[in-house]
Amino acid sequence: MDALFAEHKRPDEPLFLEPGRTAVLVVDMLNDFCTPGGAMVLAGAEKLYGPQNAVMRAARAAGSPVVHIVDMHRPNLPCDREFLKRTPHCMEGQWGSEIVAELEREPSDFTVIKRRYSGFFNTDLDLTLKDLQVDTLIVMGVVTNICVRSTVHDAFFLGYRVIVPQDCVAATGPREQESTLYDIATHFGTVTTAASIGAALEAGAPVDVVQCE
Repeated sequence: MDALFAEHKRPDEPLFLEPGRTAVLVVDMLNDFCTPGGAMVLAGAEKLYGPQNAVMRAARAAGSPVVHIVDMHRPNLPCDREFLKRTPHCMEGQWGSEIVAELEREPSDFTVIKRRYSGFFNTDLDLTLKDLQVDTLIVMGVVTNICVRSTVHDAFFLGYRVIVPQDCVAATGPREQESTLYDIATHFGTVTTAASIGAALEAGAPVDVVQCE
């Protein structure tokens, strides 16, 4: 922990979840990012399936909505801004933009399509969450340092409480994972674990705060 952070960090207060005001956002758990043969496969993405499914099961049992955020790009556009920086991926109507089969989905889940890194940018995610009367978000998915981080930032800017279970997100490398979780914990929200989320939703326990350094 750097000196500036230690000096100016406000003490963590006990954080409890109200299920009816809490939603789970599942960011970009798609074939192109997670499944062998995808356009930009993240090594180790399969390790996220178990913790993510556990969080979603706990959320549904408690009455918290689950929202799948899906990166999807249209073909034949003269300029897709993401493709100026990244390999084309998650094309509309193709296997790569489908949610991985390993995730447990239910008909009650919601789906939001995005065209840029953030789940909020020019989508109806904020409107959907307001209609659900949600003010707290559990954000998980890939990748931590790009789409998860962008979504977390916008959620914070829009006034949501943000919680990220560290074992439910994966970055492009260890340095990026550590740095991004540190920034989220310092400036934008709370970093915790899937087990703590489950206990908070199922038994009303306070969320355990992971100290990121």
